[in-house]
Amino acid sequence: MKIAIAQINPIIGDLTGNAQKILEVAQQAIKKGARLLLTPELSLCGYPPRDLLLNPSFVEAMSVTLQQLARDLPVNLAVLVGTVEPNYQAHTTGGKPLFNSTALLENGKVKQMFHKRLLPTYDVFDEHRYFEAGQQANYFALDNINIGVTICEDLWNDEEFWGKRSYTANPISDLAILGVDLIVNLSASPYSLGKQSFREAMLRHSAVRFQQPVIYANQVGGNDDLIFDGRSFALNRQGEVMCRAKGFASDLVTVDFDESQRDLQLSSVASIYESEDEEIWHALVLGVRDYAQKCRFSQVVLGLSGGIDSALVATIATEALGKENVFGVLMPSPYSSEHSISDALALADNLGIKTQILPIGDLMQSFDHSLVELFAGTEFGLAEENIQSRIRGNLLMAIANKFGYLLLSTGNKSEMAVGYCTLYGDMNGGLAVIADVPKTRVYSLCKWLNSHQSPVIPEHILTKAPSAELKPGQVDQDSLPPYEILDDILQRLIHNHQSVGEIVAAGHDPMVVDKVIQMVARAEFKRRQAPPGLKITDRAFGTGWRMPIASSWNAIKNNYRLSYTF
Repeated sequence: MKIAIAQINPIIGDLTGNAQKILEVAQQAIKKGARLLLTPELSLCGYPPRDLLLNPSFVEAMSVTLQQLARDLPVNLAVLVGTVEPNYQAHTTGGKPLFNSTALLENGKVKQMFHKRLLPTYDVFDEHRYFEAGQQANYFALDNINIGVTICEDLWNDEEFWGKRSYTANPISDLAILGVDLIVNLSASPYSLGKQSFREAMLRHSAVRFQQPVIYANQVGGNDDLIFDGRSFALNRQGEVMCRAKGFASDLVTVDFDESQRDLQLSSVASIYESEDEEIWHALVLGVRDYAQKCRFSQVVLGLSGGIDSALVATIATEALGKENVFGVLMPSPYSSEHSISDALALADNLGIKTQILPIGDLMQSFDHSLVELFAGTEFGLAEENIQSRIRGNLLMAIANKFGYLLLSTGNKSEMAVGYCTLYGDMNGGLAVIADVPKTRVYSLCKWLNSHQSPVIPEHILTKAPSAELKPGQVDQDSLPPYEILDDILQRLIHNHQSVGEIVAAGHDPMVVDKVIQMVARAEFKRRQAPPGLKITDRAFGTGWRMPIASSWNAIKNNYRLSYTF
């Protein structure tokens, strides 16, 4: 049996368009000789649909579209489609109103429905909000082959691999007990750095443990802050990769199941990325492209400061949308250095994007004039610095509104973490492209870019000290620890959930750690008002970040003070 994996890029809520994509890949699968076609989790509506699922008309329209798709699909091709099904017993049992389901479509009909058994409620996932968990193992017979059906999280509960169980059931174990010949999984697994190698290691363990070949079909594309990397794959019973689809691109691949050997045969295997920087680059390019296109923007605008963050964002945007669709705006102040302008123009020339210079000195004077009486007797400080950022933010928003551009903000994760950014200023925008990219990674990505193509980032941008240039001689390290130190502390605090004592034990100055923690806490209200930021790590300031704004962070922090002394 030849099995096809349709790694599609759905648009959330576009039921007709998504059904058409499934129909098109089904027609291609038939030409390749496929008997069974797999599509990702909730492929009919796109993942995650979130509160669209609370709208009864949306659920009803999905059912109608599914029935029509079944009629339109080629005969002699069985297709697994991700959808939802009402829980008709909910009104009597008190359960959730829907199931996260997979429909088996064949010969013009919906033949069977299978329900997701394990519902994740962590990080970006909130499936208990909408779905009731399925209670039984799912499988069907096709041409005398028994095929077990799982949906995304159903594969993520092998207690031998994890060292514990997060759910009472292990759907893979249940299917193995039933003696199925093959397990398929329909997924919408969001990207984070290193996740693919983890997925393959986890399923390799399960394939070997239960002697079950596994086919994993993953969604691809950017949906809001989430990026789905695709990289669908298939493992034989020995846990060897028999097939792997492309990363960060739509794809259709096939793999053969040999009934006599009860195993999968070697097929096309896409290569893995050579470095973390290469992987992140492709993720961010896809995230920007899909966010713009799915939100119906054709062109973007951003501020070009001559610094490394805006340089990276401009380069990503150019790759994602084309140089003709990127507009860079230079907004020098009296505090801007000459090289800020020359570096920004050199970058724009390398990328081939159009630019405009809008000096802000006169606007700064207008603000000073308006505030002169109110600010009398005070010294130049943070308020005056932030006015400059807000002037720039207003100019960029004016351009975005006037011409219908998407404004890209350019702040990195290190700045977002500690609040080294200005509300209604440099935080303005519709998408925060590198909000989950630490400053040290920004440098790494730019160096990788220059080494893998003709250098696009001017060397001086890479070597000069980073600065907001809001006052004479200012550099970031006037207010922050060196980024190598800051990023390590943030990694330990935010990603690894280490205590103050553990971070200090790793070699960090207690006073610096204390300062960073306080800055992270104070900045929560800023992060709550930031534009969506593309998620590339397992702990991003987005959908999965649910910190309170009004909280006693210091009380929590002080609990750890017994483990070190100042």
